[in-house]
Amino acid sequence: MLRLATCFCLIASPTFAADVDFDRDIRPILSDKCAHCHGPDANTREADLRLDTREGLFAKRDGIAPVVPHRPKQSELIRRIASTDPDEQMPPGDSKLSLSKKQIALLTAWVESGAEWRGHWAFDPPTKPTPPEVNDKTWPKTDFDRFILEKLESELLKPQPEASKEALIRRVTLDLTGLPPTIAEIDAFLADKSKDAYRKVVERLLKSDSYGERMAWDWLDAARYADTNGYQGDRERTMWPWRDWVIESLNNNMPFDDFTVWQLAGDLLPEATEQQKLATGFCRNHMINGEGGRIAEENRIEYVFDQTETMATVWMGLTMTCSRCHDHKFDPISKKEYFQMFAFFNRTPVNGGGGDPAMAPNMQITPASTKLRIAEMQKKIATANRTISSRRAALTGQQDAWEKQFASKAKWPLWSELAPSSMTSQNGQDLKTLDDGSIFVSGKNPATDTYTIKAPSRIKTITAVKLDGIRHESFTRGGIARSDSGNFVLTGFELQVTRGDKSTSVEIASAKANHEQKGHPIANVLNDNQSNGWAVLKSKWDSDVAGIFYLADPIENADGTQLTITMKHNSPHAAHNVGRFRLSVTDKPAVKLGEKDDAFLAAIGVPRIDRTPAQKKVVAERFQNSDTELRKQNDSLKKLNEQIGNLRKNNPRVMIMQDVANYRKTHMLTRGSYNKLEGEVTTALPSILPKLERADDPNRLDLAQWLVDKKHPLTARVTANRIWQQFFGTGLVKTTEDFGVQGEKPSHPKLLDWLAVEFVESGWDVKAMHRLIVTSATYRQQAAISKDALAKDPANRLLSRGPRFRLPSWMIRDVGLAASGLLVDRVGGPPVQPYQPEGVWAEATFGKKRYKQDTGEKLYRRSLYTFWRRIVGPTMFFDVAKRQTCSVRTGRTNTPLHALTTLNDITFVEIARALAERVLEAEGEPNKQIELAFRLATSRRPKPQEAAILSSRLKMLEKEFKANPEEAAKLLKMGESPTNERLDAAKHAAMTGLCQLILNLDEALSN
Repeated sequence: MLRLATCFCLIASPTFAADVDFDRDIRPILSDKCAHCHGPDANTREADLRLDTREGLFAKRDGIAPVVPHRPKQSELIRRIASTDPDEQMPPGDSKLSLSKKQIALLTAWVESGAEWRGHWAFDPPTKPTPPEVNDKTWPKTDFDRFILEKLESELLKPQPEASKEALIRRVTLDLTGLPPTIAEIDAFLADKSKDAYRKVVERLLKSDSYGERMAWDWLDAARYADTNGYQGDRERTMWPWRDWVIESLNNNMPFDDFTVWQLAGDLLPEATEQQKLATGFCRNHMINGEGGRIAEENRIEYVFDQTETMATVWMGLTMTCSRCHDHKFDPISKKEYFQMFAFFNRTPVNGGGGDPAMAPNMQITPASTKLRIAEMQKKIATANRTISSRRAALTGQQDAWEKQFASKAKWPLWSELAPSSMTSQNGQDLKTLDDGSIFVSGKNPATDTYTIKAPSRIKTITAVKLDGIRHESFTRGGIARSDSGNFVLTGFELQVTRGDKSTSVEIASAKANHEQKGHPIANVLNDNQSNGWAVLKSKWDSDVAGIFYLADPIENADGTQLTITMKHNSPHAAHNVGRFRLSVTDKPAVKLGEKDDAFLAAIGVPRIDRTPAQKKVVAERFQNSDTELRKQNDSLKKLNEQIGNLRKNNPRVMIMQDVANYRKTHMLTRGSYNKLEGEVTTALPSILPKLERADDPNRLDLAQWLVDKKHPLTARVTANRIWQQFFGTGLVKTTEDFGVQGEKPSHPKLLDWLAVEFVESGWDVKAMHRLIVTSATYRQQAAISKDALAKDPANRLLSRGPRFRLPSWMIRDVGLAASGLLVDRVGGPPVQPYQPEGVWAEATFGKKRYKQDTGEKLYRRSLYTFWRRIVGPTMFFDVAKRQTCSVRTGRTNTPLHALTTLNDITFVEIARALAERVLEAEGEPNKQIELAFRLATSRRPKPQEAAILSSRLKMLEKEFKANPEEAAKLLKMGESPTNERLDAAKHAAMTGLCQLILNLDEALSN
């Protein structure tokens, strides 16, 4: 006991008593060293003791309490951690955990000071603190600047002066658009001496289409967006319309609460629109396993795991994954509560299978670019309809004269039957004439044959030949052909008419077949002829068939002339040949009227006053179609409608969310195994967080609305923290993905709460938050670091200077494209495939996927649109998220190895060549060319010493390339963009080398 008392004297350092803070000093120790055995997880809890709750710390058991306020000697916790007895000491020796002397002293001082206990800060709803008073009242530009300055002043640090105009416009333009400012924009800002010059720049950038493209990148990382499914095979998917929706929503400044609800549950909104359903593609961005040996239910469970955990990371900043298998080791989230959250996403018809079933539910989306094209075509259609209406009105008075040409032809009968004088069959069938004059075929029944029929003509001019198939009682079912079914099918039919030595071909393209059934002409099926001149005739056994064939050249003076008609037929189905038929000829006008010939001629033979409405319509349509101009307009209208149809037909299908009415039950799973079911659970939320207003069977919509309820302690904080991270490189909570007990405590807790409440009070206005940050004095500081700040604030967590860090690789590419003039600045559309090593996909996919590089302007689209194969990400992006799972904090690299890409990849070599060409064409004097290249890359003019170094380097390069013209030619061929052949090759190559140097300056690669 003496030893223990001595220990207390040593560790109860009075210097801690006034400064100890439970949340900052004590909870992290209990979480790191004690929670595994005495935390939320009941499965690993020892002695049924919890040290993560107030009750567990202070409740007595058998007269002993772990903590007795103000009484460290009576506190079992302190006794155990100070003990040197292996059987008593905590943490036990076999745990491989230990407490430092400082940690023991902190715990002891905490107990001595009264053992104040508070719940974890992130689970308490934020309240908006009053901005603190500061000594330097001239520095703050926003209320939140006062929180920053208060801490700087407490550390005896001063903020840095405001950055130069060139540095400021570069920083804010890159941060808000992901692109550098143009020379014109820089010069305009430098020339604007007004007090609100900077604010005008900010407002212009917030309205830019590039704003949404820049902000979308981080959201795509969080949403694990990619253009393929992942896993072996890595099948392609079409989720890019969802990506375009994100860009559009960000540009339109959709309130973040709506942005949340639409993506998690847009399909469940009343009368959900196409866009609201499309937004739920967020949940479907998970990987999909298409491997042959997959187990569908196991896959499906994994998809729901992913959806649940992505939601928890993005909106709550909680690491819920470990709760799949057991109660969370550190945070108050039980396994049951995990699966209650899981149940919200477990109601879709997704079955876990590969291929198309894995894609459902989905919907066909008309992308914005397609909508624009359709709108343009619809304008043309409206114009065409007006033109057609005008032309029809102009033709109204001409119909009578047009009808007169048919008056003498509209007499019945229209057809003159041929009476054969001889008939032969090439394949030995018997042909004879029956009493009614029809031709009857018997005997052999081959699949192919050629009939040669000779007959005199009874009319002077022959314009068409008609073949009538006629039923016969000897055929099956009294049908029309000699097949087993009585059906008549000739897949090939060719007819030729010969008069003496002269033959005329038969034009089949406009020919159509007609039934003659119960005296009424009914359209039958006769496909247009193929290129070989063969047509197709079909008829069921219970109907007649008539094929009408127009002659390409009418036979004149044919009366009394012996005609030879050659009929060739071919069928893949043996013995489906016509068995009884009649041949007729006509002299009706060779007007190609199609399938309604008889209906038209019957109608036109009736006086106009006596015609039925149907007859009037038939005649009017034929008259209007006889007008060349009107027919041209109708053809144009038809093509436009076909084009719109094709555009809609080719619209991509996007995976979305959808709940089924009779949804499956949800069970807890043993160690997360899909086939080891435990107790059934229903949708509910962790007890540590606010309750849902709707208690009866809540769904995803209730979940989404709960997340953006102003009472929710996490969503606004987590989102405000990610916004801060975007502009300052590190969040106020460094562990952006973890706001739980194991996460880092905020560097500025009051500021984080102030921002969270401000965000909600603004109406969840994301652009307002961005405006607030970039117009602050904190953001506008220059990035230089003082000696004191280097010692006290090396990582800039206190914000003692302006933000400055290496640009992400995707932005480096976009900056280079913009500076060189190569960038194709068009928003949205399908993904593109720029430069990439040809075999990079093949190796990872066992040769099943081959990278096919795009050409033309697709090579120069923004990095956001680069095709993303999930198992092999774009090779030029050396520091990006993998897009296989949700990522809200990506790494930032300063490694020199990135120069392997920026100095050697064809993309960046071509950028340097194009930048060189741009400056050579713009300026005539070398020093001016160097200055322009430097400004385009860094947004400022070079200092005299810098300009001298660059000038010297340019001269040396030009000398080398003049001595090695073949090397200059080789360099200037890099990339597919055209090269200005009028430029001196050595000078162009030399400037290309210098631009490579400039583009790889630290200042060019940083903000």
